[in-house]
Amino acid sequence: MSQITTVNPANDQTLSTYDQIDKKAAFAKIDAAHAAFENWKTKTHAERAPHLRDIAAALRDNADDFAELMTQEMGKLLRDGKTEVELCAQIFEYTAEHGPEFLADEERKHSGGEKRGLVTYSPIGVIYSIQPWNFPVYQPVRVLASNLMAGNAVLLKHAEICTGSALKLKEICEKVGLPEGLFDVLVISHETSDDIIAHDLIRGVTLTGSDGAGRIVGSKAAEHLKKTVLELGSNDAYLVLEDADIELAVKTCVAGRLYNNGQTCVSAKRFIVTDAVYDDFVDAFVTQMDEITLGDPTNEETQLGPLSSNDQFSTVKEQVEESVKAGAKLLCGGDPDGRTGQYYPATVLGDCAPGMPAYDDEIFGPVASVIRARDDRDAMRIANDSRYGLGGGIFTKDEDAAVKLARDHFDTGMVRINSFGAADPNMPFGGVKDSGHGREHGGFGIKEFVNIKAIYLP
Repeated sequence: MSQITTVNPANDQTLSTYDQIDKKAAFAKIDAAHAAFENWKTKTHAERAPHLRDIAAALRDNADDFAELMTQEMGKLLRDGKTEVELCAQIFEYTAEHGPEFLADEERKHSGGEKRGLVTYSPIGVIYSIQPWNFPVYQPVRVLASNLMAGNAVLLKHAEICTGSALKLKEICEKVGLPEGLFDVLVISHETSDDIIAHDLIRGVTLTGSDGAGRIVGSKAAEHLKKTVLELGSNDAYLVLEDADIELAVKTCVAGRLYNNGQTCVSAKRFIVTDAVYDDFVDAFVTQMDEITLGDPTNEETQLGPLSSNDQFSTVKEQVEESVKAGAKLLCGGDPDGRTGQYYPATVLGDCAPGMPAYDDEIFGPVASVIRARDDRDAMRIANDSRYGLGGGIFTKDEDAAVKLARDHFDTGMVRINSFGAADPNMPFGGVKDSGHGREHGGFGIKEFVNIKAIYLP
């Protein structure tokens, strides 16, 4: 029997070993999920909501233990883990409160307005959720909360390195009385995962991961005519325009680049700075990045913890080296000190240009790519010069102009103005181009896997 072994990236010590289940056992979980769905779909939204509120309360009760587990499995700062658990509790509560409104039947007229019609949002069945390691609780929860309220069942294949977090989430749901089978975890191989996608009882597939993984999962789902939601990678651009508040921009961009140890799909990655303020921004930005405290993620004084794994460390190191070889200027960092654990320092690369990983690709670690723009218009052009389109940001004192720029020109699913943040339960989350398709949160995600059904009345 194949096994998964998890390792603490802060000290390279083995945590746990888990047995992978085979195709037969995985299919049995699909059957159980479908059986649970058949009963769950008959419940009203009001009957489903208390289960979500109970899960929220249980998450808060287990916040310290859950945060510690996330820190052990992928190196997240302990305080950030507690914040993540609280966000998950809020998502469950938000969905419980607003889900009935979002999913309520809608009356419409048909036949020239002479007859009544009804639009319903009906659950469809078992949803297969494939999630990454960077937010071990939040990533599964944003799928789970919406689909439980919609009336679906969910099967989770989590990233191998945070298998323990997946199983703990399942345990919490079971303890508060969520019907058996309605949410389960599949500890399986990639080959078995393909068989799961193809299974007749799987009605939808949602993935958060790289654009490469999105192509593989998306094509497999399309082969079997399964609806997908794909939230993929990005190299989000943050524009520092000519009238920007430089002090605010620097402080926010440092936080935006280093949040979650630099391993966030929607974090600030490319910093496009207009020529008029380039030197002032870069001098202050490099100074603050160079002063970041790298160390033990359980220590309150630590500002930057380890990368999630040796593989992730090697990938980031190689991307930086390739960028420098291609002409990028190393302004700070970029030289791991060889300590035990997967620690990579806060790094700034200047003179980034097309053809470099620092310009073209997503560096999933604490590495900032700085790009000089001639003026504000050129900055917007450079920002959109990317195969990705998840998020981005604008720093300017003219808020009205920023809104117009964000609405009419920024080719991404999300834009932050003079701020940084990851997600909010009341706002849609998702991207365009190679960053995927579909939306989560804000009442939009709750309708991704439902049957929008037209009922004609005489």
